[in-house]
Amino acid sequence: MVQIGIIAGAAPNLDLFPMLQKRLTHIGSTLRSRTPQEKAELIAQLQTHVWPFIERGEVKPQVYQTFPLDEAAAAHHLLDSGRHIGKLVLTMVPLSSDK
Repeated sequence: MVQIGIIAGAAPNLDLFPMLQKRLTHIGSTLRSRTPQEKAELIAQLQTHVWPFIERGEVKPQVYQTFPLDEAAAAHHLLDSGRHIGKLVLTMVPLSSDK
């Protein structure tokens, strides 16, 4: 797992044992102390070395839950609670092409 940044601070009740049992690796970094130039270089490196895996579908974001756009407040409530692991996604009904 590669983690870039955190929103709610340290996770005081994080159990790493399941990850250790599977011999997984977790690396991470915060971006707050990085200069704009360092952030730009990181983005360039991600586009070169990681984005191809995403485009091929070999690496996918972990979606925790989806919400219709009109339930955005509920999504924000869950986000604020910190009870999720992964992404919260807002979905929209496509506009009709009939005009």
